[in-house]
Amino acid sequence: MPLKRSIGLIGLTFVAVSGIVGSGWLFAPLLTSQLAGPSAVLAWLIGGVAMLILALCFAEATSVMPVAGGIARLPHFTHGDVTSSVLGWSAWVGYNTAAPIETIAMLEYLDWQFPWMFLGAPQKGALSLWGCCVAIVVLVCFVGINALGAAVFARANIWITWAKIIVPLVIGSVILLTQFEPGNFVHGGFAPFGIEGIFAAVSTGGVIFALIGFRHAIDLAGEVRRPHITIPLALTIALVICVGIYMLLQVAFIGAMEPKQLEGGWAKIQFDDHLGPIAAIAIGLGIGWANTFLYSGALIAPFGGGLVSTGSMARLTYALSQNGFFPRYFEQLSKRGVATRALLMNLVFGTLVVFFVPFQEAIAINSAAITLSFCAGPLSVYAFRDHLPDAPRHFKLPCVGLVARLGFIVATLVVYWSGWETTWRLGLVVSVGLIFFLLKKLKIDRTSWAQLDLRESCWLVPYGAGIAIISYLGNYGGRRILSSPWDVVAVVVMSLIVFQMAYRCRLSCEVAEQYRAEYSTPPPPDTIPL
Repeated sequence: MPLKRSIGLIGLTFVAVSGIVGSGWLFAPLLTSQLAGPSAVLAWLIGGVAMLILALCFAEATSVMPVAGGIARLPHFTHGDVTSSVLGWSAWVGYNTAAPIETIAMLEYLDWQFPWMFLGAPQKGALSLWGCCVAIVVLVCFVGINALGAAVFARANIWITWAKIIVPLVIGSVILLTQFEPGNFVHGGFAPFGIEGIFAAVSTGGVIFALIGFRHAIDLAGEVRRPHITIPLALTIALVICVGIYMLLQVAFIGAMEPKQLEGGWAKIQFDDHLGPIAAIAIGLGIGWANTFLYSGALIAPFGGGLVSTGSMARLTYALSQNGFFPRYFEQLSKRGVATRALLMNLVFGTLVVFFVPFQEAIAINSAAITLSFCAGPLSVYAFRDHLPDAPRHFKLPCVGLVARLGFIVATLVVYWSGWETTWRLGLVVSVGLIFFLLKKLKIDRTSWAQLDLRESCWLVPYGAGIAIISYLGNYGGRRILSSPWDVVAVVVMSLIVFQMAYRCRLSCEVAEQYRAEYSTPPPPDTIPL
């Protein structure tokens, strides 16, 4: 039974928007300003362009092969089972920590009203037993809404996302109209920390890790109507909307700063409000209703993020089952066309995270596990040009070789910018997944070594080693032996070499055609009703 194609342009756009606009908008303007000063506005623009390059690589690839769980499934059709399992497993672990993280973040905003949900000293901030139970109820709600079907999920997410859009737009606009000091944009110079400060804001100020939320739209590609049109439009519209929201908030934040708050320089600006600097500024300007408005937004944002993450997790589990990583039991769909078995397995995993994984450790695992999987888009779109040269492409990237390479560089920089602490965790996650995959294939499925697509995955060895070495020697939690900008130069050179190696390691056209034939091809786009 195939997945039902019931998500349209608005639904998919709002999935991407919901993944990008989380509760982080309450804090990101401060973090980016501390690193880049007024030029933090440019950081959002640069990050938006970088993510758009990556998103458009996925857009063409998924329009050619519109499959569920695209981050795991696409590389299966271009580089075989080992590559798709490594990238898919990495994404799956990260996705499964996302919903618990969003749930705990939401409960933290309720701490002052329901203090019994959290422990006191010396474990202050950790969920109590009752708090864990509440978190599990929220996770069950995410599963329940998703189990009703993609159409119901999309409609529910649209209403939630409207709130996630309206709250920051209203707050940012009101702050901008209430107080705006143009002189703040040249305080210490427009770029007091130079170009390095701007790129630091892009990498560690939350810009990239906010904008990569577009990935959720990729995972729902198998349930999208007219995917060749809907996917590229939804990704582009979502990124434009979200970059616009973040830039509005950034301009409003910088313009509303009091001179005394800038006396110590941009790096030392501080706010104590538990809802973040945007709330502190709004309340300081006498916007009386801001606290309640912001509080509701702070609760809705993580709820929407958890809902979308739960849906993406199910599609990813479904895709990994099709790849042969998980048992085919999880590939079965309900009468509503939903991978409910995958939803339930992920619920169990999420419950274990809530009870046994500390919040900060869950965040570290989330960042580490998701970042690697983004190289799937650039690799797939370029390989499909060789495997499927005559396939109809209603959306076709110009200069695909250049754009794909740029996308691969961006994906690799995201991994590098996540820092050494994240990188070594990523290596651990990948190693565990690879061992699990090999044991299943060789011992349970009785697959021989010759039947595995090992040659097609050999590029992963220099790629992983290169990232690990540069990260260990680099500026982001490493030994700082490789100073800026030479660390970025090293990442770019290594990425270009490995990209070419990965392209040469792609599946032969005959094997790739065989893998596509094993997939139940969805109806052609022009036969799917609007």
